[in-house]
Amino acid sequence: MTLRLTLRAAPDQRVDLSALTPDRLASLTPAAIERLEIQTTRTKRHLAELFRLRHGTPDTIAIEGGSDRLDRVGQGMTGGLLVLDGDAGAYLGQGIAGGRIDARGHAGAYAASGATGGQIEIGGDAGDYLGGALPGMPAGMAGGLVIVRGGAGARPADRLRRGLIVIERDCGDAPASRMIAGTLIVCGTAGPRPGMLMRRGTLILSAAAPLPSFVPNGTPAPVFLRLLARALHPLDGRIGSRRAARLVASVARAYAGDMAALGKGELLLPTRAG
Repeated sequence: MTLRLTLRAAPDQRVDLSALTPDRLASLTPAAIERLEIQTTRTKRHLAELFRLRHGTPDTIAIEGGSDRLDRVGQGMTGGLLVLDGDAGAYLGQGIAGGRIDARGHAGAYAASGATGGQIEIGGDAGDYLGGALPGMPAGMAGGLVIVRGGAGARPADRLRRGLIVIERDCGDAPASRMIAGTLIVCGTAGPRPGMLMRRGTLILSAAAPLPSFVPNGTPAPVFLRLLARALHPLDGRIGSRRAARLVASVARAYAGDMAALGKGELLLPTRAG
């Protein structure tokens, strides 16, 4: 039976929900869960003051009601399922290592930053620096799968080290900026400066004007594209993106770059791209 938490009212302060993950709640009694201290902007409050609880097995947590002030949802998860039926604030899934987060609304900045595994699905839009590096950190997301059904803000996959990010609609400025490795797919329109200072990795766009520091590099490896397209199809309850799979299947042109950095990354485009 799912552990359900229903938001009592829209929060008037920012709320840190990093304590609410299946692994952190597994050893707690129902009474201890209700008394769990939750940090807000100015004070700490008991979980039961913020949410009505319907107790169940905490390997699946459902949060009913959302807000852009609910920060750090699913931070550091190592397993289980967390469903947020609403919006999330900043740092959704930051540092997730395993399990799955199903966020059905919008998410704030730095979603999936520092992730090393697991799966995150965002039903709406994501903010700036999706999977990107936090200030002062050498890298952003380092593993796992993130699929955004809407769009994203500026600099998604900034300093991405490993993993796969799919944005099904548009994104802002400088997708895959300073990318170290990994893959970013943008199915809609990407903002200016795609792949700025990327060192390695793969950026797949539906259309783009490559930076002058990217050079034509023939056609991409067909085996890699077939395997990637196959992996994106949702099977057996695994999340995926048919839209991204169709884009990958249409890729026909490759550019190497950014030559202003290490220059071992690749920008892949379909034939129809301008």
